[in-house]
Amino acid sequence: MANFSLADVKALRERLGTGMVDTKNALVEADGDIEKAVEILRLKGAKGNAKRADRSTSEGLVAAKEGSGSTTLIELACETDFVAKNDKFVSLGDKVLDAVVAAGATTVEEALAASVDGQTVAQLIEDQAATIGEKIELRRVAVVTGEKFAVYLHRTSKDLPPQVGVVVAYTGDDADTARGIAQHISFADPQYLSREDVPTEAVENERRIVEEISRGEGKPEAALPKIVEGRLGAFFKQVALLEQEYARDNKLSINKVLSDAGLTVTGFARFKVGA
Repeated sequence: MANFSLADVKALRERLGTGMVDTKNALVEADGDIEKAVEILRLKGAKGNAKRADRSTSEGLVAAKEGSGSTTLIELACETDFVAKNDKFVSLGDKVLDAVVAAGATTVEEALAASVDGQTVAQLIEDQAATIGEKIELRRVAVVTGEKFAVYLHRTSKDLPPQVGVVVAYTGDDADTARGIAQHISFADPQYLSREDVPTEAVENERRIVEEISRGEGKPEAALPKIVEGRLGAFFKQVALLEQEYARDNKLSINKVLSDAGLTVTGFARFKVGA
């Protein structure tokens, strides 16, 4: 019989987050040698990573951290909500975020190359995926620069880590309203700050579509320009933050709310897990 105890199994499981059967089998194979069992489990997990490469990752977490003149937002993805709420996965998210901020990374590629505990973030994630037993990936990184920041992290379920994250950069002194804008963004999902920020190609494509729809409805040719502009206005309300109706009071536009509060939004980022 292998020379190990239930306490050894428990300690190794807590260290690596591995399953009971896999942990016991590794200790048996290693004849009770803890460090050898760790190596066995890591090698087994690395082989599993290759098999999991094509699996989808629709669960996970978002996390944000403010630095000097910027705030970083990340999405760390996994396969199941069971892993998403695991303390080891949440801790991994914190460690990855700290490394990304310390490195000043602004893209996923830069973030994965960042250093953490003598290895890269990519290697850290791969090791954790091997021990946890699911595909894990750093899906997105955003860095918002500005003077002041409002951060809102929303939990869609009380037993899961935040699933929606918003960072708003702003100038002004009304922090409560700035947070309200961040909450609005989490709900309304604007793609751009203002209508001027919407790419010309996207606007022209929308114009073509609404004009075709209007003609198909039999609208008078002479009235088409006005009708099309009206429908474009509705499009801008969907995609441009400043054009949107405030979620807390749909009689007010975001632009009006900001003006009344003496705030100017200079940038924002929004991530939703799996979206």
